[in-house]
Amino acid sequence: MSDYGNPPRDPSQPDPYGQANPYGQPGPYSQPGPYGQQPGYGRPAYGAPGTVFAHWGKRVGACLVDGLLGSLAAIPTWIGYGILAAHTTTTTNSDGTVSSSTDAPPVALVLIVIGFALSLGFFIWNTCLRQGRTGYSIGKRALGIKLIGESTGQPIGAGMSFVRYLAHVLDAIPCYLGYLWPLWDGKRQTFADKICKTVVIDQPQR
Repeated sequence: MSDYGNPPRDPSQPDPYGQANPYGQPGPYSQPGPYGQQPGYGRPAYGAPGTVFAHWGKRVGACLVDGLLGSLAAIPTWIGYGILAAHTTTTTNSDGTVSSSTDAPPVALVLIVIGFALSLGFFIWNTCLRQGRTGYSIGKRALGIKLIGESTGQPIGAGMSFVRYLAHVLDAIPCYLGYLWPLWDGKRQTFADKICKTVVIDQPQR
């Protein structure tokens, strides 16, 4: 029916002809999404439906990758120790005591120091800074897993990443039980994860 000649209606009032007023109804974008967010915006927290905690095998694989790269950074140290050992002689004295002497060149000590510095630098960059800021060490990125805070769903920062590394000492006591704990734990956490309130999830870096 035409509205010609009729006064304009107030959009907030119902239609006098009994039709629902489309302008008085909330739009599809005014309804909250399933995670309390507007549709199409943001991401659910780590515990939302569909989140997958990283499998123990992936965590071991990431650790092996990081460990291998750390060992490569320390190669100069092992070369230096090799040179030192090759130039060291051990003598057993008449009284049964043992004494050692070395004529290793200075380059052996230089290589040991360089290797130690490279290894330490790699650890700080990869485990503390990179993992703390992004959630990914090189190994975790290669295996498609990410370290995040249990309550925030965000990377934990360089300082807490270092603290978590130290907390792994507890995973080795007793008999490396903490490292095996993710095999049956609901959130697949190690003891260090539980202490630092962190989880590792399946989430490839884009």
